[in-house]
Amino acid sequence: MVLDISTVYLVASMMAAMLGAMLMFFGRQENIPALKWWGTAYLLGATSVALWTLAGNMLGGNAFGGMLSLALTSVGFLACGMVWNASRVFHGRSPNLPGLALGAIIWIAVVMMLAPQAAAMRMTIGAGIVAVYAALTASELWTERRRTLQKRWPAVGVPALHGVALMLPILLGGFLRPHDAQFGSSIWVTIFSIELVLYAVGTVFVIFMLVSERAVTAHKTAASMDPLTGMFNRRGFSEATARVIEREANAGRPVTVLIFDIDHFKSINDRFGHPAGDEILKLFSTIVTNALRISDLSGRIGGEEFAALLPCSLEEGVLAAERVREAFEASGIAVDDGPVDTTVSIGVAGGPAGTELEVLLAAADTALYQAKRGGRNRVEAAEELPLSLEHWRRKTAGLAGNAPRPVIAGLV
Repeated sequence: MVLDISTVYLVASMMAAMLGAMLMFFGRQENIPALKWWGTAYLLGATSVALWTLAGNMLGGNAFGGMLSLALTSVGFLACGMVWNASRVFHGRSPNLPGLALGAIIWIAVVMMLAPQAAAMRMTIGAGIVAVYAALTASELWTERRRTLQKRWPAVGVPALHGVALMLPILLGGFLRPHDAQFGSSIWVTIFSIELVLYAVGTVFVIFMLVSERAVTAHKTAASMDPLTGMFNRRGFSEATARVIEREANAGRPVTVLIFDIDHFKSINDRFGHPAGDEILKLFSTIVTNALRISDLSGRIGGEEFAALLPCSLEEGVLAAERVREAFEASGIAVDDGPVDTTVSIGVAGGPAGTELEVLLAAADTALYQAKRGGRNRVEAAEELPLSLEHWRRKTAGLAGNAPRPVIAGLV
């Protein structure tokens, strides 16, 4: 069965226009610039293909029809460039405007230089231009490192297969290429028109897959972050530290936990107000982030309590805790009502590779209690790790005024 090429092109144009309008709608509704780029590209491509098909049927081979066909085809190449730039915008990169227009410029130059009879050569070059844009799009999506390979392959595979389909007759060369006069009605034109429809649908599927994944990631991030300080919250800290402890255990390296408690924080709120207390919390989170290494994890686990996990020995953890304590004490915060005392008590506990987070937190919490009893504004290191979390609970339950702390016990 031989398909009517004009009909297939018009069907593809209508589908692309519908998909483009849908992308534009969601782009405006969700304020996603990349969707607007993709939607505009689809609308431009659909318009150019539809007008090109109708103009070719009505105007034939006269000069005006040739110029109009050249202009519409150039717009189609601009649409291909916009699809590539949409993938750049989606991943936070700026549009490449010269690259966007380069394909159309090359096409115009080719048409001007080649004889009108060289239809096969023009179509081959045109397919090559589109294939290059498809390869650039696939490369842009491949280099995005925020997804695993399993989730990334459809985004890369669709434009890559599109480029392969367009380049196939070029790669096969003269073995399958018919004569110039027969090229327009060859089987390749039919294959390209069908592939265009599949590519349009497949690309939209990939686009919405990427947008959906990013939305899910954003929600997960929001659920794991403390909105005031920008640090991990209790849940995020627990999940992140579990991965680090497993990694360090596999490598046979020790880890250290620090627990911070801002001294007399309730009196700061009572004396200076909650806005001042919030500023103290934000200041302390900044100090902790700056004092620790990029490989260290930290989070706000409740109220004025913070915690950090350091892949290092206990001795190095104590030094890091002292840096935080000294920096916070020297911060010199003052408000209208007078200076604010900024001191923090810190408990530190370290253990060999494979030590459970609950055990480290229990020991660090005991050390923090000792720092509070010892006069505050000091660092205390746990002398020994409890045999287990339940052992620590039984031990501390027998100490007067030192019942297990619910904030820390509920961390994991």
